Amino acid sequence: MKLHIIESGKFKLDGGAMFGVVPKRMWSKMHPADDENLCTWQMRCLLVEDGNRRILIDTGVGKKQDERFRKHFYPHDDVSFDYALSDLGMVKEDITDVLLTHFHFDHVGGALEYDAKGNIVPVFPNATYWTNELHYRWAYDPNAREAASFLRENFVPLKDAGVLRMIDVQDGISFSDHISLSFVYGHTEAMMIPHIQLPSGNTLIYCADLIPSHHHIPLPYIMAYDVRPLESLKEKQVLYEKITDGRHFLFFEHDLNVACGSICLSETGKTIFDKKVDLSDVL
Repeated sequence: MKLHIIESGKFKLDGGAMFGVVPKRMWSKMHPADDENLCTWQMRCLLVEDGNRRILIDTGVGKKQDERFRKHFYPHDDVSFDYALSDLGMVKEDITDVLLTHFHFDHVGGALEYDAKGNIVPVFPNATYWTNELHYRWAYDPNAREAASFLRENFVPLKDAGVLRMIDVQDGISFSDHISLSFVYGHTEAMMIPHIQLPSGNTLIYCADLIPSHHHIPLPYIMAYDVRPLESLKEKQVLYEKITDGRHFLFFEHDLNVACGSICLSETGKTIFDKKVDLSDVL
């Protein structure tokens, strides 16, 4: 097994929305905002070589959105998949699977692009793309809170092209030889959380938007974007009960500086960030 981090670019989101009920005077010490109260976040994907499969988890925002969109979210420092994969000795045709944790634009937008004729086509032409039926239906007919995050042009063309497959919603379901999935419902409906069993015996958990950065490890640090924040709180608690054994590590999709880290219990019994680690150290 091999793991490769692909940082597809950065974007900006409102700091208050990213930290929910936590006061700005607290979160701004960790992640300062600009004059418009916007914080910069990473869009970090993970490529897993598992047997004969090359599995990309999430795709970033992509480049097909219009100028109005860009003025809202300021995507920048874009890294093309052509360039990122060439550094690994690969091309886009080598990707066999794209696992989309959920369909918010910063996770799925890079799955599709415009071709020379102006048609929207899959970025990875030989890949099977994966979601689940509950989430697809939720995203296709969104609630008012998430409507601006679910853009049909980011996922419906995958289904129209016949490359989108559905995963059974069952915690612990096997996706590949060394990847199982759990499903969470606080951030959005049936978001998929990959659990990657490493050769060392450690487990890497791709947190998606359950824990978008290491700043969000404390239980109350829940995004205002979450549709069911109390469910997110419970989901974090359940996860933490299982992963303070020193053998579980968290992969942060949106953290600017920390891609992977571990948690521990403080002297008062609170779950806190333990340390930043390199993927090579946990493999």
